[in-house]
Amino acid sequence: MGRRRKSGRPVNGWIVLDKPVGMTSTSAVAFVKRALDAQKAGHAGTLDPLASGCLPIALGEATKTVAFAMDGRKVYRFTVRWGVETETDDTEGAATSTSDTRPDASAIGAILDDFTGTIEQVPPVYSAIKIAGERAYDLARDGEDVVLEARQIVVHRLQLLECPDADTAIFEAECGKGTYIRALARDMGRRLGTYGHVTGLRRMVVGPFSEPDMVTPQALETRVQDNPEQADDYLQPVEAALCRIPAFQFGERDTARIRSGQSVLLRGRDAPVSQGSAYAVCDGVPVAIGEIEKGLFNPKRVFNLNENRPPRPPVD
Repeated sequence: MGRRRKSGRPVNGWIVLDKPVGMTSTSAVAFVKRALDAQKAGHAGTLDPLASGCLPIALGEATKTVAFAMDGRKVYRFTVRWGVETETDDTEGAATSTSDTRPDASAIGAILDDFTGTIEQVPPVYSAIKIAGERAYDLARDGEDVVLEARQIVVHRLQLLECPDADTAIFEAECGKGTYIRALARDMGRRLGTYGHVTGLRRMVVGPFSEPDMVTPQALETRVQDNPEQADDYLQPVEAALCRIPAFQFGERDTARIRSGQSVLLRGRDAPVSQGSAYAVCDGVPVAIGEIEKGLFNPKRVFNLNENRPPRPPVD
């Protein structure tokens, strides 16, 4: 019996969706997959339904690079309301604590360094973290007492942008993988002698992807009304997520070895002396992601790509 043929087109690359408030990340992936009639899709980092902004969606062979996009820095702009803490640390949950204390800009500015760098953070109870195979938010919704351990996160930058009124402050944060902005708002409120929760959240950057790359669902839908292939103009190339690791050029003979899973010696004056992740390229087409070790390129994930691909965007 022959292998069942996949439905849809073999679309390879990234669509950076400007996800609207109210749409789940899973629904966003399904929308893009359907709009482009793509065979395979996945996202690089969940974005809560109450948040908007940058949701990179990998299509086809780009799904092999998702981990590199997720490991990149993220930038969020978010609004905190002081005086109220909720069970979800955002507007979706019921209020659990209130305070009449309202911090001013100078008080807020004085604590920002305490929330910058490598810090400990207890994730929100309503989060996708698994406990004994169950999602924390499912346990919390079932009324169970959920206890999550503190974990280390990295906040590279935390900036107070403005205080529109006594109840509200707007921030911008640049952070690493695993940071919960809702927990950051909660913890800042407590440090300031009051409470806080997130009322607005927009993700502006994920790794190499930022606002200029984004396309709204409406724009994408309009573009594909007559032909799904017209949406390919919005595609970022597969290797867009690999911009922070080195690329090495190989000839056809070495490329054939790499495609069969064999290690290849890196030759010449450009051969690296260091170790780490890299990817192989032949005639401008990505061949495989691998690891450099003792002067060898060891392929780990091999791509199945042809030359009919969108051009790689410039990297700052």
